[in-house]
Amino acid sequence: MATIKDVAKMAGVSTTTVSHVINDTRHVAEETKQAVLAAIAQLNYSPSAVARSLKVNTTKSIGMIVTNSEAPYFAEIIHAVEEHCYRQGYSLFLCNTQNNPEKIKNHLEMLAKKRVDGVLVMCSEYKQDSRNLLKNYSYLPMVVMDWGPINPDTDLILDNSFEGGYLAGKHLIDNGHREIGYLSADLSKTTARKRYEGFLQALAEAGIEMNPDWLLEGAFEPEDGYECMNKILAQEKHPTAVFCCNDVMALGAMSALTERGYQVPQDFSVIGYDNVHASRFYSPPLTTIHQSKARLGERALKLLFERIADKGAKRETIEIHPELVIRKSVKKIA
Repeated sequence: MATIKDVAKMAGVSTTTVSHVINDTRHVAEETKQAVLAAIAQLNYSPSAVARSLKVNTTKSIGMIVTNSEAPYFAEIIHAVEEHCYRQGYSLFLCNTQNNPEKIKNHLEMLAKKRVDGVLVMCSEYKQDSRNLLKNYSYLPMVVMDWGPINPDTDLILDNSFEGGYLAGKHLIDNGHREIGYLSADLSKTTARKRYEGFLQALAEAGIEMNPDWLLEGAFEPEDGYECMNKILAQEKHPTAVFCCNDVMALGAMSALTERGYQVPQDFSVIGYDNVHASRFYSPPLTTIHQSKARLGERALKLLFERIADKGAKRETIEIHPELVIRKSVKKIA
């Protein structure tokens, strides 16, 4: 494999001159520059990425720490981030945490050792030890992409979950439903709680009281939607519609209904949240609340690049507004 010394020897210049041509760190006469480039091409020389990063103080790489890259919601954001990284000539290191603080710590240590230019963090909810850990790595340009408790050390993401929950509840009410169940993730989580509060507001405006037997908590997983729906079906009285805290829970709920011989929306109406790509291919296609995953990924990465260029950049607020997407899983009743 050719070295920088081989290139310098063939071009008849010093290794310092070759370095200046490669890294564009000083003006080099055009004739000399062309001789160096010709030698590089002829020898098929490829500069060491590590050595070059030490010289120019950049690795053209980004780290991204997420809860679970297999979850459709995270997967769509990751795809958007990776696509924009690629267009900017950056590589992406992806790390999964499963909300384990020890994993967050280990991944941050690894990314710091790899000298990534910046880090995107998306780990759903942050306990105090996790927030302290992020603060320990404040020397790394970082953008926290989650909506959680307001933290002065991170950016603020406003997804307006209350508004989204309200839109879902109002859509069901506008279609004649007054007996409505809510399949939630853990209500201690900010997103689940805010969506539920918005849903309750829609019910209150219509003079409807929430039946506590129809409020079931699980996690943001299809298995939880399946189990919660079965608990409702085991009751003597059933709602006419259910609002699921996210689309994959709605998928699990619809699976439980189908197994019991019920049809959506003829027997039960179902509405989800997130508008993941697959939701339009559910049977029937799922009415849901849209959140722009691509817009969030693009804006967060743009903010990170700004922070890499200016480490003193102020904390920012990124706001996403939910939208109702009407498909075929909600039936209008008298």
